[in-house]
Amino acid sequence: MSAETDVIEIERDGAAILLAPHAGGRLMTWRVGGEPVIRWPDAPDWSNPAKIRGGNPLLFPFLGRHFVDGEIGRWRDPDGTVHALPTHGFARDLPFSCTRDADGHGLRMTLVDSDATRDGYPFAFRFEAAYRIVDAHTLEVELTTSNPGEVALPYYAGHHFYFHLPHGQRGESSVELPRTERRRQLPDGSISEAEPGLPRYSLADNSIVDTFHCLTRQSDEPVLLNLPGLGRTVSFELQQPDSVPWYAVTTWTESDTSDFYCVEPWIGLPDAIHNGRGLRWLAPGKTETASLRLVVTPAG
Repeated sequence: MSAETDVIEIERDGAAILLAPHAGGRLMTWRVGGEPVIRWPDAPDWSNPAKIRGGNPLLFPFLGRHFVDGEIGRWRDPDGTVHALPTHGFARDLPFSCTRDADGHGLRMTLVDSDATRDGYPFAFRFEAAYRIVDAHTLEVELTTSNPGEVALPYYAGHHFYFHLPHGQRGESSVELPRTERRRQLPDGSISEAEPGLPRYSLADNSIVDTFHCLTRQSDEPVLLNLPGLGRTVSFELQQPDSVPWYAVTTWTESDTSDFYCVEPWIGLPDAIHNGRGLRWLAPGKTETASLRLVVTPAG
């Protein structure tokens, strides 16, 4: 597939997003005033999209790693049947259809069940990702899951935003959080005991790589990604009307020299299909949406 030929650009008020519906419904980049907020590599390897370190891979129907008897990439349904499903699910690897908003300022991308999904996830579903440029500094993002089937649908979706950040600026950069509990996934797939979260972490603190900052209460207080070297702060406004609750925000980067840092709002935790942390069961005929807004403001 030549994803480069399927890229859609949306511009408004000096902001722009690039999206690749046929390559996993992927947001590739978000630029504000010509500067990248979401990173996209210069030469992505489209033959292996899971390893492209940029944009926003969509995590659905499950996020993270799931295990059965110590074997990664497997999950057990309530009837005891074991299914194979890749880490972070299959959405990021499959083509989405798309529809542009009537005013041209947003795009809605849709994935439905098919032969490519039913072996590992034997459910009817409709999964939609919608991106909309609200103004020069604000990007609205929605993940909508619908159950057109006849049995309850288990899922826990999430984002994997790659924020542009030269690695030499990590020491002066930070993430600020409302009240949280800190957890990690252990090698056997289980989730660690909760530890009290701090209100602020330096992005040079390697202890927060692959850490789940679980939101202990619903609050209007945003998550803040402070990037003074780039002259900006990115605010995650997670409390949106009629949205399902976000369970955690995960922090991750690949190495000490990676020029990106990921801050990832998740509906649940890894292996939630077994541990129940954020697992959602969507009744037949029902639809629900997880919404957020990203807002860029000058640092200071």
